[in-house]
Amino acid sequence: MAEFELIQRFFAELAPRGQGVELGVGDDAALLRPPPGRDLALTLDTLVAGRHFLAGTDPEALGHKALAVNLSDLAAMGAEPAWALLSLTLPEADEHWLAAFARGLGELARRHGVALVGGDTCRGPLAVSLQLTGLVEPGKALRRDGAEPGDGIFVTGTLGDAALALRRLRTEGTAPEPLRRRLERPEPRLEEGRSLVGIASACIDLSDGLVADLGHLCDASGCGARVEAARLPLSAEVRREVEARGDWGEVLAGGDDYELCFTVPPGRLEALAASGVACTRIGEMVPGGGVAVFDEGGRPLPSLRGYDHFA
Repeated sequence: MAEFELIQRFFAELAPRGQGVELGVGDDAALLRPPPGRDLALTLDTLVAGRHFLAGTDPEALGHKALAVNLSDLAAMGAEPAWALLSLTLPEADEHWLAAFARGLGELARRHGVALVGGDTCRGPLAVSLQLTGLVEPGKALRRDGAEPGDGIFVTGTLGDAALALRRLRTEGTAPEPLRRRLERPEPRLEEGRSLVGIASACIDLSDGLVADLGHLCDASGCGARVEAARLPLSAEVRREVEARGDWGEVLAGGDDYELCFTVPPGRLEALAASGVACTRIGEMVPGGGVAVFDEGGRPLPSLRGYDHFA
């Protein structure tokens, strides 16, 4: 297939008019009209074969994840998703692969009201870049720089499932379906992010591991974090693994959780409880800097680092 035939066949239906889209796929640039009284929140992520996903990953799952990781960024800002740009680099124009990829991307896009408004395709090593624009009320966006000592630290969902799935796939060639789904089809916490507006003092999504990402929040806020390992929310599979190996590495630094980590001042804890956001308190912000994790006996766990492309 030629490039423009590929776009028309697999991606044109993901570019509906309306929703502020004056001109979408098919021209040199998209024309968008933000609703009055909204700020734009923009994010971009790239997934590279062999770096962010394994060879042979289901293309439908990859389409889902390419959008999901960007939706997770908007969730951490308390923003509503609106428009996406897609850059797709392909070794070849495989129709079955493209149909599955577009299906996975499209299902999640329709579920969250995302319109694909443009992008690019080219030939080369497999890589997916997706830029996403969201909308948020002025002055209402969740940010990383608002936490203070005494704020509670909370996370949604469970931690370590995706990292355990990745290790199992690499070492055993298979992983239990619930773990593999956490790795390949993460569910962005958009509803939770919107509910936390006006409640959370700071927020970040967990893509590179709890220690690394909470560390970014600490740096932005100018304080430290004390985390209690016994409080960390774990699935039964991950808990068994931690107890058997005595290793917290995947939970604390494995990455790919795409949960929200956020802080709440003492005076807003009742509002958090009333919000209905399912979450677990794992520690509190403290004076100083950095992230310290302690076991049940109050002993500090070894320092861990999250994922870093250039470390």
